Amino acid sequence: MKVTKLTPNISVAHQLTKQDLEEAVGAGFKTIINNRPDGEAPDQPPSEELAAAAKRLGLAYHHIPAVSGQISDAQVEAFRIALGGAEKPALAFCRTGMRSTTLWALAASDRLSANEILQTTAEAGYDLEALRPRLEASKARSSDT
Repeated sequence: MKVTKLTPNISVAHQLTKQDLEEAVGAGFKTIINNRPDGEAPDQPPSEELAAAAKRLGLAYHHIPAVSGQISDAQVEAFRIALGGAEKPALAFCRTGMRSTTLWALAASDRLSANEILQTTAEAGYDLEALRPRLEASKARSSDT
């Protein structure tokens, strides 16, 4: 299991298996957020199986599927709510970690600047510079309220 820490409260990973969930418990994670749609790849375990395994292991589990390049505001809000109410630390995953990182970045844009977010994601190995306009627009909207 390859885990990349974004902040002390959230890390991201590539596709997890039931065995990886056991490893996640051992690493101290309390919450799992699955950002991969079911059936995206033939070798991918269904979310329902992962949810059952997480429950057996005492992990909270959220399934917020997102398609790469098509992340909606509703998905961002669902991620923000799940992470906000989650027992920490949380581990979010998708195929490569990019969608999970993108969801975190957009969800964090109500409290962090685009520069802070992009520095955090770059240090973790994810180049999200193309998201800068959306991050800045989101921060501006949250400042207006």
